[in-house]
This record gives sequence, structure tokens and C-alpha cells, in this order.
Amino acid sequence: MPAPLTLDGFRADLAEFLYQRPDEVDLEESPLLAGLDSLRIVTLIERWRETGLDVNFVELAECTSFAQWWHLLSTRQARQARQSPQSRQSRQEGADRAGA
Repeated sequence: MPAPLTLDGFRADLAEFLYQRPDEVDLEESPLLAGLDSLRIVTLIERWRETGLDVNFVELAECTSFAQWWHLLSTRQARQARQSPQSRQSRQEGADRAGA
């Protein structure tokens, strides 16, 4: 199981794409005004999905600051952590059957 995303990891990910140091990332800044384009945002989403987070582009696009991104991601991560692996698996199996 991959390590969960932390605030430090979140800042480091953003800093990489903003060409800043993690401590320079202003969480109150707008992602678009900071210079993130859609390709970079999708790349970040894929990276965060590798940690087990279920998030999509539209959800992030609705947020107006990096702080809102972090709130969304950390809340989603906490909710996913509370779910048992069996309940996640049974929900996925149900979704797979519905899509078949």
C-alpha cells in the first residue's frame, strides 16, 4: 500500500511544478494564477492517485486555492482510510457489474 499524501508531500509536489521551494508555496494562491496549466494539474492528479487518492480534474478545478485542494485531498484521504478494504472492494465490484 502506498504511503499517504502529507501536507509536506503536497507542498513538495506543487513546488516541483511551480519551480519553487516547498516553503515558498502560498497555499492561499490560485492554482491557475500560480501558473499551473491543465497538463500539470492532470500530472499531479495521477501522482496523487498513485497514493490511493480518488480525485479528478473537475473537483480540483472547482477549488480556488491550493488550501482548498489540500482540504479536498486530506478529507478524501481520511474518508478512504476509514473505509475497510472489503467495503471498497465490494463497492468496486458492484460498480464493475453495473458498468458491464
